Amino acid sequence: MTDRDPTPDTQLDAGDFASWLVEIRGAIRGDNPSDVPCGSCTACCAASQFIHIAPDETEPLAHIPSALLFPAPRLPRGHVLMGYNERGQCPMLIDNRCSIYEHRPRTCRTYDCRVFTATGLEPDDDEKILIAQQARRWRFSFATQADHDAYDALCTTANQLRLNPSELPQGISPSNTTQIAIHAIEITDTH
Repeated sequence: MTDRDPTPDTQLDAGDFASWLVEIRGAIRGDNPSDVPCGSCTACCAASQFIHIAPDETEPLAHIPSALLFPAPRLPRGHVLMGYNERGQCPMLIDNRCSIYEHRPRTCRTYDCRVFTATGLEPDDDEKILIAQQARRWRFSFATQADHDAYDALCTTANQLRLNPSELPQGISPSNTTQIAIHAIEITDTH
C-alpha cells in the first residue's frame, strides 16, 4: 500500500506505456535509473531478495555495513550481495523506509515491478507476494492503438518465453519470471 492509495485494490497510474518502455529499456542497458512512483510502497524491499552491488558502486558500498555483504557467486571479485533479515526484509529498511535511499545500489535504482504488468507475468516465488499484489494494481495508458499493440506483443513474447524456455538464445536461461520479463522487454520488437 502507498500513502496515495490506502487500499490494496486501488488501481495505480503506471504512466504512458510507450514512454515507460523507452525508459525501462534504458534502465536495463544501464543508461539511466528507472523512475518508479513507489510512494511508500516497500514491497520489493520486503521480498527476500538478494541485492547485487558492483565494485564501481562506491556510494552504496560506503553506506552499507560490510558485515551485511558477501561475495557474489559466479561473478568477478569485488561483486557482492546484500541479503535480507529473518523477516525477508532488506537490512537497510528501517521503520519501513530505506535508510540509504539517496545512496541505494543500482539494483534498487533500476528495479521496476511494472515489468510484470507490462508483460502479463507475475512473480513466481511465494516470497514475492507483495510485489505481485502491487504489480496487479498498475494500469498503463496507451496514446495510440500502436502502443496497445506493442503491449500485446510484449505480453505474447513473455508468455511464449515462460512456456517455452527452449526458445531462448543459447546461454540465456532465466531462473524466474522477473528475468523472463526483462528478456522479453529486451527482445520484443515494438516499433
